[in-house]
Amino acid sequence: MESVQSRSAGDPVMAIVSLRSQRITVYDAKGWILRAPVSSGSKGRETPAGIFSVIQKVEEHYSNLYDDAFMPHMHRITWSGIALHGGVLPGRPASHGCVRLPFDFAERLFDVTAMGMRVIVSPSDVTPVDIAHPLLFQPRPGVATLAASRAAEAEEATKKAAEARSAASAALREATQARAPVRAAENQRRAAETQLAAAEAKLLVSSISTDAREQAEETKAQAIARIAELQLQWDVANVDLQLRLDAATAARDAAATAETARTAAAEAARQAARELQPVSVLVSRKTQRLYVRQAFRPILESPVTIADPERPIGTHVFTATERTADGASLRWNVASMVGISGRDDETAPSTPDRAKAALDRIVIPQDALDRIAAIAPRSSLIVTDEGVSPETGKGTEFVVVLSGEPQGGIKKRRRNPGNEFRYARQRGHHYWQPFGSPFLNW
Repeated sequence: MESVQSRSAGDPVMAIVSLRSQRITVYDAKGWILRAPVSSGSKGRETPAGIFSVIQKVEEHYSNLYDDAFMPHMHRITWSGIALHGGVLPGRPASHGCVRLPFDFAERLFDVTAMGMRVIVSPSDVTPVDIAHPLLFQPRPGVATLAASRAAEAEEATKKAAEARSAASAALREATQARAPVRAAENQRRAAETQLAAAEAKLLVSSISTDAREQAEETKAQAIARIAELQLQWDVANVDLQLRLDAATAARDAAATAETARTAAAEAARQAARELQPVSVLVSRKTQRLYVRQAFRPILESPVTIADPERPIGTHVFTATERTADGASLRWNVASMVGISGRDDETAPSTPDRAKAALDRIVIPQDALDRIAAIAPRSSLIVTDEGVSPETGKGTEFVVVLSGEPQGGIKKRRRNPGNEFRYARQRGHHYWQPFGSPFLNW
């Protein structure tokens, strides 16, 4: 195992496995940081050459296909079972399709990689080189500032919503407490009314003594005065109760409004933050279409124009590695896949000239460009003769398999039906749907 010594290593951006050299090289934004030998798939079970990404990480994984074999520090790159993991290296291709790594290297790699890291499995040696071209996307000005602003607005809206909920709760408590004087006045008035009725009934008796009559008259007068007093108390308490009920209603409405504002601000913040996430774009000469995915989900699909469409364009992976010093643009590199089967692309030059020539042939519609204008570091553009592999689906980035290279390791595996995913156009509808979720047909 080798590691870069001349500088501090950054976070891994991509890993390139050379099937010819049986070696993996891991790159950060500045260049290579780790290298190690590997053992890829044996004859008949060859590791497929193509473009993948890390879609699952499991520290202690056991195979559900091959006798519960221990596959520590596993990085899954297809749901059908192709992965990078620790294993025994006999000095030659010997696996059932996975890429075996030295155990200590696999552990070290596991600690520094992130989900979505690009993995290129190349038939021959490939080294990414810096490239600049007008078609390589650049970040939309002010996106980071907007995201920070939206996040601050969402935080403030959350605070206001919490305050509004607290105020509504306090207003409801006060309204509830204000009911007590009203009920007390009502109960006391009923008692006074009962006392008044008893006194009046006594006065109706003809045989009542003079003293008793006088006492009944006094009781009646006191009851009438008490009823008037309690009526006044009830009127005052009832007015106070109504004011507090109105305040509670207003506070409840204000809390609902604040919650609506919080929800809208949170969604706006999520949308702005999403624009800071890496975006993957794939241009396929085979289908003459452009596809976009972000965070393992499809974003859009659009027709694309490729000049001289019958002529091979090659397979190139362009990666936005980091922002430039002024933060206004992105630095890109490209890794061009080179075959080992004697085809045209074996003669590809080491300079990015061939990749630039591929970009020169592509015209992306402006409406599609507008949709993918938010580009962040680790975003990528894949240009390929191939179509999107069926391995591309729910919970994956783009998977591209080179059709002219052995694929025994993937052909012998059955894909989990639960992960099937495709861009499917419904009859009579003008949009494309992944799992019935519509997005625009560009």
